[in-house]
Amino acid sequence: MRTFIHQDFLLQSEPARRLYHEFAADLPIIDYHNHLPPAEMAANHQWDNISQVWLAGDHYKWRAMRANGIPESHITGTTPDDEKFRQWAKTVPFTLRNPLYHWTHLELSRYFGVDELLNAENADAIYAHCNAQLAQPENSAMGLLARMQVETLCTTDDPTDDLAFHQSIRLSGGDIRVLPTFRPDKALGVEDPVSYNAYLDKLSEVTGSNADHFLDLLSMLQQRLDFFHEQGCRLSDHGLEQMYAAEFSDAHINYLFHKVRLGNYLDPAEQLHFKSAVLYHLGVMYHEKGWTQQFHLGALRNNNARLQARLGADAGCDSMGDFEQAKPLSQYLNRLETEGKLAKTILYNLNPRDNDLFATMIGNFQDGSMAGKIQFGSGWWFLDQKKGMEDQLNSLSNMGLLAHFVGMLTDSRSFLSFPRHEYFRRILCNLIGEDVQQGLLPNDYGLLGDLVARISYHNAKTFFKFDEVKV
Repeated sequence: MRTFIHQDFLLQSEPARRLYHEFAADLPIIDYHNHLPPAEMAANHQWDNISQVWLAGDHYKWRAMRANGIPESHITGTTPDDEKFRQWAKTVPFTLRNPLYHWTHLELSRYFGVDELLNAENADAIYAHCNAQLAQPENSAMGLLARMQVETLCTTDDPTDDLAFHQSIRLSGGDIRVLPTFRPDKALGVEDPVSYNAYLDKLSEVTGSNADHFLDLLSMLQQRLDFFHEQGCRLSDHGLEQMYAAEFSDAHINYLFHKVRLGNYLDPAEQLHFKSAVLYHLGVMYHEKGWTQQFHLGALRNNNARLQARLGADAGCDSMGDFEQAKPLSQYLNRLETEGKLAKTILYNLNPRDNDLFATMIGNFQDGSMAGKIQFGSGWWFLDQKKGMEDQLNSLSNMGLLAHFVGMLTDSRSFLSFPRHEYFRRILCNLIGEDVQQGLLPNDYGLLGDLVARISYHNAKTFFKFDEVKV
């Protein structure tokens, strides 16, 4: 059967169609948060088959396949790639009304020109067709990005990373700007003293510093932050259950640091104080550098101990959490704002019950220094689907200024995920077009087209100023 992905997919009114095709469709992409491997971009990697680029590492698909009764051996195990593809094709018809159904057919269409609905019957033919396409030079790692008009993308990198692959990408002289993002989650991982001390030892080795006192930790993080800045980094990112914002004293944190260095466990209250101190000091560092800090809040991770033990983190056994968000988030932002040290900030929510909370929170800390300094980020993870995006857009519209929103990102590990920007733009245009149809917005394409273009591309370009980064 032919695909339902046509030129007016998701565009349910004439205003929506006009807004998308005239003002959004042809804009470049700034993907300011993703998890693509820099090594594959540096090598301009060419994949042997579509399973390697499309199924490996994609825990969205893994979850769906497990729910469809596919054994783990045919998902993340040693089963040959062609059979893994067959099992995914077998699963696809059961993903109706899941965003995977939309994404799957958008990606097959945009990258490979496939205009059929994927299923078990046509799996082998589509597999062969896509593999033949991937063998072409233009479908290398950087080629796939270029085909989607990616202008800038920011990876997610640990402070101990030497960023050698980023340097290699830059020296290759390509047109796509690839920049690192500082992700120091492990520097806060004090709940496990064994792994935390191993990380401190690694950080100490990389920086050539001692790790005897809490101030040494801050010095090492500052050193790595300086290095990242020299390599073009202008963003940090944190994946947290909730913000850490307890009051602390330097003397007490130093005591806790020594306690951990001796291999002792901290109780929950001590962990909270320690993490609060690290997060506060990092926030100050980000402000001093003029960076944007990002906080992805609300994931309850690694729920399935058996899968985690077998596959590690990001195995597809995470879910939304129901953590307290408002008070600690306010306390963290307020302390930095009071001290004049609050950096540009993007807050990503994972529980839809908190959308209005986040949308109102950002308004508390706008300071007039620039438009949209504090952002309510795009629908994230379980919310980067049609309803999740619409809900985020509606909350932001109702509580703040949608016109200054910096728009979509992939947050993906797949080189085939960039049609998600198209997906978002179509959803945005349909939402605006629906308001026009209902008489809630003026039928003014100059005004509305500017809004759509800003959210799709121009706001991110102005907000991050990646063009000004000199390395």
